[in-house]
Amino acid sequence: MANRLTKIYTRTGDAGTTGLADGSRVAKDAPRIEAIGTVDELNSALGVLLAEDLPVEVRACLEGVQHDLFDLGGELSVPGHAIMSEAHSKRLEDSLDAFNAKLPALKEFILPGGSRAAGLAHVARTVCRRAERTLVALSRSNPQSPPMLQYLNRLSDLLFVLARTLNRHAGGDDVYWQQGKNR
Repeated sequence: MANRLTKIYTRTGDAGTTGLADGSRVAKDAPRIEAIGTVDELNSALGVLLAEDLPVEVRACLEGVQHDLFDLGGELSVPGHAIMSEAHSKRLEDSLDAFNAKLPALKEFILPGGSRAAGLAHVARTVCRRAERTLVALSRSNPQSPPMLQYLNRLSDLLFVLARTLNRHAGGDDVYWQQGKNR
């Protein structure tokens, strides 16, 4: 890394703007910043999940995803600069297929929960869906590269499958929705 941050605060954002990597300044509540912030929140949710005891293959997959999310955030912070590609989504699809092949067919809707790790994977999944929505909103006024949207869409699916995988790793099962249970 060429530049080291020796001072964390700069005071340049005190008036409600923040700098993008291209040197431009935008409002801290701009759609682009909302998207960057939600991707960052997703990465943090994955960091909490990674603090759990996870199977080696799940850990390796999620650590790779964290690096991808930094790439995605980097692309968002440099308007017009492409970093994400279809190869990123393909890697997720390969992981999805591998993890899902080890699970029983899903015939019922499931509730978020089960083991702590599975619950955290579901939280990350919902943050991922929000990140996807913020990127769609940004794309309405400022079209973004399709690989970013594809990636977030695949990632939410992967997190769903990983939650199921983690419940089994913990010796449990999915938590099935029971329609009308409390009537």
